[in-house]
Amino acid sequence: MVGLPYDCLLNPLGAVRLTFEKAVSSGSAAAVLDGKDWGATELFRQFLLDEDGLSKVPLLDQSTIKWVKPNTLVRFRGMIQDMLGNEYYVGAYKDGDTWKTNKFADASRSPIDSSSDMKIWERRLLYCVPVPGQSSWIESPQAMKNLFTDTVSPHREKRHREDPATFSDVEMADPSHDAPEDSPNSKKMRNDELAASSSSPPKIATEETAFGSSLCPDIGKNNFPCLVKIYDSPESELKLNDVVEFVGIFTFDPDLALARDDPDEITNDFCEDALVYLPPSKVPRLHCVAHRKLLVNDFLPGLPFELTPSAVKEVREALIGHFTAVLGNDRVAAEYMLLHLLSRVHARIDSLAVGKLSLNLTCFNKESTSVFGNQLKHAIETLLPFTQSLPLTVDYLNTATLAPRKDYKTNRLVPGILQLADGSHLTIDETSLQTGTLNSTGCENARILKTVMESQKVEYDFTYYKMEMASDIQLLILSEAKSNILPADLVLPFCPSSVNSNLEVSEEMRKAWRWYLATMKSLPHTIEPQMQKVLEDDLVAARQSDRSLGSEDFSRWLTMGRLMSVSFGERCLSKQHWEMVKELERLRKERLPR
Repeated sequence: MVGLPYDCLLNPLGAVRLTFEKAVSSGSAAAVLDGKDWGATELFRQFLLDEDGLSKVPLLDQSTIKWVKPNTLVRFRGMIQDMLGNEYYVGAYKDGDTWKTNKFADASRSPIDSSSDMKIWERRLLYCVPVPGQSSWIESPQAMKNLFTDTVSPHREKRHREDPATFSDVEMADPSHDAPEDSPNSKKMRNDELAASSSSPPKIATEETAFGSSLCPDIGKNNFPCLVKIYDSPESELKLNDVVEFVGIFTFDPDLALARDDPDEITNDFCEDALVYLPPSKVPRLHCVAHRKLLVNDFLPGLPFELTPSAVKEVREALIGHFTAVLGNDRVAAEYMLLHLLSRVHARIDSLAVGKLSLNLTCFNKESTSVFGNQLKHAIETLLPFTQSLPLTVDYLNTATLAPRKDYKTNRLVPGILQLADGSHLTIDETSLQTGTLNSTGCENARILKTVMESQKVEYDFTYYKMEMASDIQLLILSEAKSNILPADLVLPFCPSSVNSNLEVSEEMRKAWRWYLATMKSLPHTIEPQMQKVLEDDLVAARQSDRSLGSEDFSRWLTMGRLMSVSFGERCLSKQHWEMVKELERLRKERLPR
């Protein structure tokens, strides 16, 4: 059933076309035909924000893709994994005496004659994926999923039940079953391409012609990419690895399919295009009308408790108690774990990433890792939204792709293990690392890991040059002795005294801890002038008693002081919290080998 003309949810393209026609007829044709927004963006903004339409827009993911209707408004949440540059397309064309638009669409609704007047516009292409390491407890709210089934027509639902084909079945279909070469659909696409090529832009929106199509993309549970097309937005607003929620028009047109019977026809003109490797049968398209960057809190349900000082202190103590139990009643390790999980890069001074606090827990072996290491990894996964684990061995270093690299054949950025969203947590297990020889790849990977540890930067390999990209990854190393490969900010020998068999925690308590970590981590922090004098005196005294101390140690102490304060919900460092930091450091040094 077709929605109303201005039904932004069910018939967004109708709203786009009507606002376009209104703008052209009102005398604004010159500006409109230059590709400038003619009011469609404002219309969607009003619907999403002023009319609370955002809560009505369903979330597009691997579980809802089978219900989504083409040309409806959906939401997609993901990380920008690759930026494919700009795409030229026929944005407006004349059909007789009437100007029509293809904005927010993959192809024209009707064939474009090669002699027609047309305007070539530009849009940006972003390849987005689910955030790497996204925890299983982050799920689409059921209410959002229900919106799909509520809007699916009975006829469509019946066809879905009667058609037993799965996503994988669709991908296995014989390409020869696609539209024949002389079919109307094929001719329609040729007409569109002929019209587009007459203006000779370098990249015309015809990427789907290279592949057969299917109504439902072949999407796996952990692989749900989306090609997002951006309009009317400055390039500086979005960058690689940003986590973003896009609201846009989901498009899929079976008529865009074309059998590859003749490899020299049409498709060869575009074989160098990165989009040739992203068929709609695997990568859904979303034409963005609005977007916003996401924070960790955006992945959490409503605030489960009131953020009063007493409540924050109570939640903190409960979380410390949980980590103490997980770590075999090692309270000192639990305190350091909390500071580590609250750390983030909040400033950069030259090559120094201010705020990072990587942690190396030593005295782990294979046996203790199988107990305490696994318990710790599980605890982190249940509390943080984005977590990854990396088993560090000579074999792994010699073969793994840690840093992203550019593949010029496909014109795509091949992701690496370290292409992570800001705020991700990475646990590196060194306990299986044995003596061995690193090849050139292994040496390069070891250097890349060291750079991330020291400066929170990942080198992207563009073959002819390397580019450093800023990162913000929480790094935890489990090892037998101090890691020789990964120079952590803190080295703490792990001293468990018992194994706790009962680590059950209620889901309500986990929700409170998740909110606590996300909220405290984002708190701003300052040091008052009177406390600055106290810190200066203490640092001078520490330097006089231990000449080996350097600027890195002082920077770490300041970071710990900030983190200790925010762990109690405080925005300023107090003398009490500073004394707690000093006591923690004293207990840690007692454990270090002489």
